[in-house]
Amino acid sequence: MKSSASTSSKRHCSGTLALQIKEKARAVGFDLVGITGAQSPQHTHEFQQWLASGFHGEMGYMAKNAEKRVDPSKILADVRSVVVVGLNYNTEDPGSSLLPTKREEGGIARYAWGARDYHDVLSEKLRQLASAIDECGGPETRSLWYVDTGPILERGLAQRAGIGFVGKHTNLISRQLGNWIFVGEVLTNLELPPDEPAREYCGACQRCADVCPTRAIVAPHQLDARLCISYLTIELKGAIPVELRSLIGDHVFGCDDCLEVCPWNRFAKLSPAREFQRREMPPLTEFLSWDEQRFRDFFRDTPIFRIKRHGFLRNVCVVLGNTGDASALPALERALADPEPLVREHAAWAIDQIQSRSLGIKSAV
Repeated sequence: MKSSASTSSKRHCSGTLALQIKEKARAVGFDLVGITGAQSPQHTHEFQQWLASGFHGEMGYMAKNAEKRVDPSKILADVRSVVVVGLNYNTEDPGSSLLPTKREEGGIARYAWGARDYHDVLSEKLRQLASAIDECGGPETRSLWYVDTGPILERGLAQRAGIGFVGKHTNLISRQLGNWIFVGEVLTNLELPPDEPAREYCGACQRCADVCPTRAIVAPHQLDARLCISYLTIELKGAIPVELRSLIGDHVFGCDDCLEVCPWNRFAKLSPAREFQRREMPPLTEFLSWDEQRFRDFFRDTPIFRIKRHGFLRNVCVVLGNTGDASALPALERALADPEPLVREHAAWAIDQIQSRSLGIKSAV
């Protein structure tokens, strides 16, 4: 039987190790860090219900890895703790909750403003952190890191680690940084003292649900991804449903509407990270003249590159159909000869929308 002195010493070492890990997380550039245990996330049941409802749409990978998402030990067999980190990516208008009325270059989600994919930025930092954890823990320590590409319910773990809470829009909110947070995690077999979980601070507020153009937030903490503009412009690979195209408005890649209106953004701070700074974009009509190589040269290493040329030009056509005037017609008419059927279909729809508006005819779709 271990003595109380031995147990106390072990706790002290564990606590000291946790402090070292947190110091390292901040040293490599993370703004938030917390620690939680490796038990199933508290939102496991809700996630399973979400899948059963079909709210994941065509994101088959969510269901395929569902077993791992609710049990971290199926990712790292002897996992004992999860170190959760957050990185601020807000590079403009701290504290603003006003939505822009019109964007000539199209609405791009804030996380994709920069010239570099956040996965690459966080991966470098997480790799350093995981190496430091292994070094601090000794030769028997094992760690695995992820940044939203692994089968992990990271927002639930982040709330349990105390770095933020899951809002009614299903995204993580930090009381220190607002909504603009990238999340990553390191699974380790070290036994570390957990931090206090964060509690929800949404209260009666439902601005996020009220502002959603497609009413994708069907209930507090319930998102039907099939209606979400981020899903429609990024995850959906085929044609955007005709009945939803007009609701996309000027969102050409993702949507921040539910994040922008959150009152907690009054505490947002500017990120010094140059990788996330907004870069200048050409007018939407110019994209329709770009071939595959031009698209690659401009968007390589950015989040937008993921949806490929045909996915991005599909979105461009929809936005022009919603916001464009007669000046956009020449570019859209040229797009009718695009080698990609997906682009041609959405260009034809956009032309019909613009022509209907110019004639004062209300489109049926």
